[in-house]
Amino acid sequence: MQTDHAAQPPLSSQHSHAFDEGNPLAERLTKGVVVLTAVMMVVEIAGGWTFNSMALLADGWHMSSHTLALGLSVIAYAAARRFSGDSRFAFGTWKIEVLGGFSSAILLTLVAALMLYQSVERLASPTTIHYDEAIAIGVVGLLVNLACAWLLRGGHQHQHHGHRPDDAHGHAHHQDLNLRSAYVHVVADAATSVLAIVALFGGKVWGAAWLDPVMGIVGAGLVAVWAYGLMRESGRVLLDAEMNAPVVQEIRDVIDASPVKATLCDLHVWRVGKGKYACIVSLATTAAVEPDFFKQRLRVHEELVHITVEVNRVEHRAADVAHRPIAP
Repeated sequence: MQTDHAAQPPLSSQHSHAFDEGNPLAERLTKGVVVLTAVMMVVEIAGGWTFNSMALLADGWHMSSHTLALGLSVIAYAAARRFSGDSRFAFGTWKIEVLGGFSSAILLTLVAALMLYQSVERLASPTTIHYDEAIAIGVVGLLVNLACAWLLRGGHQHQHHGHRPDDAHGHAHHQDLNLRSAYVHVVADAATSVLAIVALFGGKVWGAAWLDPVMGIVGAGLVAVWAYGLMRESGRVLLDAEMNAPVVQEIRDVIDASPVKATLCDLHVWRVGKGKYACIVSLATTAAVEPDFFKQRLRVHEELVHITVEVNRVEHRAADVAHRPIAP
């Protein structure tokens, strides 16, 4: 058996391994959101303690975690940009942003647990609530959250401008997970603000003081669900669990349709940027063909930004026995 490899150019002439261009607009918008969120956090926590509203206090503590998480998002953007030219990062620094999203998801989970604990405690030991003041603060908090969500949504839409509507890989694989984590935090804040306002109105109008801690429990469940979704998506990227991505089947289809018959012996695919993948393909063939032949055919898929092909030459009589296609 003979193994053919494409000739390697000198290190000085090789292409850059920074496959993600970053998201400067999202970074700027996230900084602004951090300031707004920090100010509202202080107001809500102080108001919740002063006016004995568990729903408002839970929203304030929830917002405090978001201030920290949004700060992590800004740090992640800055670190990814700062180290973008660092040769220690074999495939660029994009996963620093993904790590920021995963860290934010963990913080969301902790916040959900804290909200649940405090709400159950307040349900067991109710206190007097100053409804008018608490409602006023809750409404202001909701307006701030909606403003923050609008800002981050603008960065999200700008990021996706120009994507083809028929993109076979779907919206999720092109997401800025760091931006998504910031957006989820803000939307979760807005949702808990709505729940707090509903609970306070119910308590004021119908005397149902129990609504305040119950809505805190509902909000905790909602936050936990969002945290799980964000953790699952960012964790999949960090662990390179991409072998069920549509591009994997597309690679198989290219090899199957090749005029030079080859058997796919090994295949590795992982994400190196928003909607961008690297792959290592190992093939067995009886033909005298260079790896560049298959690399050129694979480049029809623009999302494949780093392609490595290994071609193993085999004898005719051994081709069907020694090399069998890997299971899909």
